[in-house]
Amino acid sequence: MQIGELARRAGLTTKTLRFYEQAGVLPRPERTAAGYRDYDETAASRLAFVRAAQAAGLTLAEIRTVMAVRDDQGPPCLHVTALLDRHAAALDERIAELEATRTEVRRLRGRAATLDPAACHEDGVCHIIPSG
Repeated sequence: MQIGELARRAGLTTKTLRFYEQAGVLPRPERTAAGYRDYDETAASRLAFVRAAQAAGLTLAEIRTVMAVRDDQGPPCLHVTALLDRHAAALDERIAELEATRTEVRRLRGRAATLDPAACHEDGVCHIIPSG
């Protein structure tokens, strides 16, 4: 199938498909005698995988490694599991950081409720957030 048909089926643009080829997550297809890209059905299934992997938080570089493992060694399930474990740990860390930030924002909001804006000194920016 030509690039336009594949793009329509995948819900992507032809520009995105070309980018995916350059990024190495979609193999370069054969060309017709007229020079048009000629994709087979595996391209559609790879694109579905790419979209699902991105939704799970994998980067294109990580997806490329999954594709390479698949092409060179067979099922990449252990590799994918390790990637997902790393992403889960990074998410846990980010969630902890966000929770700490939320706690600090709430503390400052509570402080704001006790301060008089007229008492804010000209040598600072805002006394709700102490700068030192």
